[in-house]
Amino acid sequence: MAISSVGFACRSYFPVRNRTLQHHCLRKIRFNAVAAAEAVDEPDGFAKVGDRQDKVADGTRDHEWKQLNSKDLGISSSMIAKPTRQVLNGLKRKGHDVYLVGGCVRDLILKRTPRDFDILTSAELREVVRTFSRCEIVGRRFPICHVYVGDDIVEVSSFSTSAQNSSRSMRNEFRESSGSSDGDEDCIRLNNCLQRDFTINGLMFDPYAKLVYDYLGGIEDIRKAKVRTVIHAGTSFQQDCARILRAIRVAARLGFRISKETAHFIKHLSFLVQRLDKGRILMEMNYMLAYGSAEASLRLLWKFGILEILLPIQAAYLARSGFKRRDKRTNMLLSLFANLDTLLAPDKPCHSSLWIAILAFHKALSDQPRSPLVVAAFSLAIHNGGDVLEAAKITKKITRPHDSSFFELVEEPEEENIDFQTLLDEVMDLDTSVKDALNQMTDGYYISKAMAAYPQAPFSDMVFIPLQLYLRAGRIFECVKEERQMGFEAKQGSKIEYAALYSGDVPEIRHVFARVVFDTVFPLNLLSQEL
Repeated sequence: MAISSVGFACRSYFPVRNRTLQHHCLRKIRFNAVAAAEAVDEPDGFAKVGDRQDKVADGTRDHEWKQLNSKDLGISSSMIAKPTRQVLNGLKRKGHDVYLVGGCVRDLILKRTPRDFDILTSAELREVVRTFSRCEIVGRRFPICHVYVGDDIVEVSSFSTSAQNSSRSMRNEFRESSGSSDGDEDCIRLNNCLQRDFTINGLMFDPYAKLVYDYLGGIEDIRKAKVRTVIHAGTSFQQDCARILRAIRVAARLGFRISKETAHFIKHLSFLVQRLDKGRILMEMNYMLAYGSAEASLRLLWKFGILEILLPIQAAYLARSGFKRRDKRTNMLLSLFANLDTLLAPDKPCHSSLWIAILAFHKALSDQPRSPLVVAAFSLAIHNGGDVLEAAKITKKITRPHDSSFFELVEEPEEENIDFQTLLDEVMDLDTSVKDALNQMTDGYYISKAMAAYPQAPFSDMVFIPLQLYLRAGRIFECVKEERQMGFEAKQGSKIEYAALYSGDVPEIRHVFARVVFDTVFPLNLLSQEL
């Protein structure tokens, strides 16, 4: 898929320097990790220890270094968040070089709202701390600064810190080149870009010079809608296996395809994600499911065989229903998250307890299919703070058709004449099933048996949902009672309050949960198909 809407003139760029300087910089740059193998079809896909690190950068010689005018790319300073501009101005006033780096530059080019803005500066982190009254250094392995501007946090990293991840010669060059030739500055910028995950994240934007630096062919990959690792994919994923999940997340969010080499190693090195800290896995899963690209993320996780490692219960559901790796069809699980996606965006995320609740709800329904009216009454009871009687009365008045393509919804012959008490009993039984499903999703032994019918699947008993988050998800359903209870208040109004949704406000989460479930079971598009 090509991005035709990226309307910048790729022909009108300024070469950064000639090929001699480009080759000179590449020869000087070294990484700490081993170099990538040049061939993709190595037997195990791993790099050979002892390979020179400049092989990693060989791919950059295929792309002439470019400086592009940010105006030609459609980037203006008004697109940068105000807290970020304040930090940029504060560092610039002190005489430091500052750049926006990473995914935010990519998103600005694509006219998307960045999830956040990352700043890179020539200042030492200690100097950043002295510049701002509310600032602290966080992280041990890769320290950065958190600058607090009102309620916002702006992340600032330093060239000197990234140089520490390179060789001693590169660190010496950094110390000696402050304020020196443009060639040395290009080498320093290139070294930082080469440490990034994907070429489309390897762009640097100087908002004062109004220049975007592209050393890795990132602009071209944005134009081609391609996710490609900066270095050899096998080596990249060994260095940081979280990049496997980030590749899925970026491709899902942007609708980009994954390059052939990168896709090959995602598939064959997917087992590496089991080495990640559970907190990191939860963070990556939340980025995938809570920011408006959940359906596409689940499809890609399934396509590359990662879903059975992270979410074996949901992988078993897809396998049982005959859902193929590249299947274009949909089902109830994907439809629930597609409807969630329509309500969210990178700047309008939800709390992680919401998508966990949706997973638990779907598992309960796939284990025991229910009447559409029971599901409707249940979702309405969640929405109104737990009053099942009121929900049942409203449900009896529903005339919208339900989606009959989902096997999870079973219409009984006498459904329209279902008596009041039976409906109440069914709703309470569904509530119990959802709570049981939530327990199973946090039970390592149960998870380990989810894919037992598929011996070729990798073994996984991974539980990355911590106790506190499990309890928060459970609070969504604890309001469902046959008689209205004190203390459970319904949300007022239909407008989504995104700050409350992100912070985990329970009435807000119940409102969105009910809306997603109801719109999935009774989609509006079915009304337009009726005569």
